[in-house]
Amino acid sequence: MAHGGASDSYYNNGPGQPPMQTQMPYPPQAPYTSVVQGGPHYQQAPPNYGDNYQNDGATSDGKQTFDQAFKLDRPKYNDLWAGILLILTILGFAAVSGLSLQGYAANKSGNAGSGIYNNPNNFSLNTNTIILFAFVLGVAFVFSWLYFMAARAFTKQFIWITGILHIVFGVATAIYYFYRHYYSAGVVFALFSVFSIICFISWIPRIPFSVVMLQQAMDVAKNFGHVFLLSFLGGCASLAFGAWFSVTLVAVYVKYEPNGSGSNSSCQSGSTGSCSTAKVIGLIVFLTFASYWISEWIKNTLHSTVAGVYGSWFFCGGKPGGMPRGVTRGAFRRSMTYSFGSIAFGSLVVALINMLRQAVSIAQSTEAQQGDIIASILFCVLGCIIGIVQWAVQFINRYAFSHIALYGKAYIPAAKDTWKMMRDRGIDALVNDCLISPVLTMGSTFVAYLCALLAFLYLEFSKPEYNTGGKYTPVVMAFSFLIGLQVCQIFMTPIGSGVDTIFVASAWDPQVLMRDHPDFYARMVGVYPKVQQMIHA
Repeated sequence: MAHGGASDSYYNNGPGQPPMQTQMPYPPQAPYTSVVQGGPHYQQAPPNYGDNYQNDGATSDGKQTFDQAFKLDRPKYNDLWAGILLILTILGFAAVSGLSLQGYAANKSGNAGSGIYNNPNNFSLNTNTIILFAFVLGVAFVFSWLYFMAARAFTKQFIWITGILHIVFGVATAIYYFYRHYYSAGVVFALFSVFSIICFISWIPRIPFSVVMLQQAMDVAKNFGHVFLLSFLGGCASLAFGAWFSVTLVAVYVKYEPNGSGSNSSCQSGSTGSCSTAKVIGLIVFLTFASYWISEWIKNTLHSTVAGVYGSWFFCGGKPGGMPRGVTRGAFRRSMTYSFGSIAFGSLVVALINMLRQAVSIAQSTEAQQGDIIASILFCVLGCIIGIVQWAVQFINRYAFSHIALYGKAYIPAAKDTWKMMRDRGIDALVNDCLISPVLTMGSTFVAYLCALLAFLYLEFSKPEYNTGGKYTPVVMAFSFLIGLQVCQIFMTPIGSGVDTIFVASAWDPQVLMRDHPDFYARMVGVYPKVQQMIHA
């Protein structure tokens, strides 16, 4: 099988001899060397849970549960404050949603409207926009699932397909926006396309190694755990939350946006106070922040659960007892209990950066639409800087959550330990030569492009009165882009999580990689010989 296994001689005493009754222990782990600024230093590798697998509590068939195989030294709820704050944020989101939807429902025949055309509301988002977001969600779900299925069916060609489609669609979209005289969006998509072309050309030499990593991740997903089911359920969860967010966003505008000719009648429903632009801005900022945080938490919970599956395969898949029982269930339970706060903490950091980046993106589009090219360029530069910070944080998070899934540490210690371990082992250089994460990001951005283009076309052809002069076009396109990006990223999380966990586990104990998964290791070396030097650094 492609996931590899130990040789027969490892498990038997020799020809004609009975099999060994117990597994041969792993050789002592020597301190590893790291050449960093200031000279080499030595540090003892972290304990390998795989060494203790099948020692205690095994059932009659020699199997343990996930919790027994990956025991926590001191089970406790880490980063509890972040978990409590996330729960409060979800409750706050639900409260704002309930109040806003109450006003929307009470005035559906008035300000809200009931369809695409002839809405009486000409000063804010209305039912026309809800229908738009429904189309956006449908496109995001369908294309995200198709993209995931393409990774399963065309694993070898997947990276080429993603890169070419991303570039072609980006260029075509930029040309279309210029043709429709929507220059701000045209400039943004043109810059993205040029950047994508440069990146893809530089990636070509690294594609064979990335294909091997992707094939191994897909092979594990097909044979162990419930990785594909997790992807589908995660996608459904993101779709449901996206629908909730979309309806709430429109309801806030319907209920609280003031009418230029007088007060909005929706504000008179209930006892929620008067309309004001400041109130709308404040609520939208909170809803945007909450949506980013909740979406990131869903994605990272999925990531940690899948990391438990791949970690179990790496440390236990090549042993006589095989995989523990209930790996998926056990990893999910740990993510929702002991690691809930840590996952919430890491998700919070990314959510704050994403929110700031979206605000800058909306500001850049607005300035460009008003003809202020200098301000638009400045906002574009600021957005690039924020994007770099976002990439760095997400890069660390990917591997920290794999650490949290198996070790159960708090977020900051896990991030520090994982990064130090990968750097000292030389895995960080190996990670930089693997394209899976940027390719999945590129694919998710492709789906987001489709959603943003759909929003633009919908507004152009339905011509809602509230969008006279394109007042709401940047906002609606930005939220459509966000919906498409988050839905596809959650769909694709299991694939990226598998590759990330393999890298982290290889840093923890490269001996397991070479001995228990020799076929996989041989394929890595075959396409990328530098692996031998990097993994022993």
